[in-house]
Amino acid sequence: MAIFGFFLYGALSDKMDNPEALQIGLGIGLVFVVIGFFSGRSKQKRNWDGAVVNKKINIIMKDIGYQGSKAECMVCTVYIKSETGKVHEIRTENDDTVFNYYKIGDKVRRHERLKSYEKFDKTGDTIIFCNACAFLHDIGENVCRNCGCPLLK
Repeated sequence: MAIFGFFLYGALSDKMDNPEALQIGLGIGLVFVVIGFFSGRSKQKRNWDGAVVNKKINIIMKDIGYQGSKAECMVCTVYIKSETGKVHEIRTENDDTVFNYYKIGDKVRRHERLKSYEKFDKTGDTIIFCNACAFLHDIGENVCRNCGCPLLK
């Protein structure tokens, strides 16, 4: 837009000739492209690989919101250490499906844009999770019944 605008200004104005106006438009356009390039790169989320290093189940008392009543809640946590050394957690409450899906030592990939984890070695598994919507499937399925995305095998 800047190039086109300055070209028109040079063609229609008496204050600046077209080669000079076009050069200014090219310079401003180039600045916009460079800013857009670096802005886009800074917002990119990068996938990373890691390994399951620990798993824990804790029973806690949780407020159920009815007259101060509390109930037992099973908190299942899977700890994944990334290649940079940072430990990340997958935490679920009152459902041990994800907890049992991962074994200590499993290699995993974090898909940042999908906000999901994918286990590399799925041999011997009977279930698979959709990385797009987290819907649970039989390992023999190829496409998610919930969202239609391909299942990563």
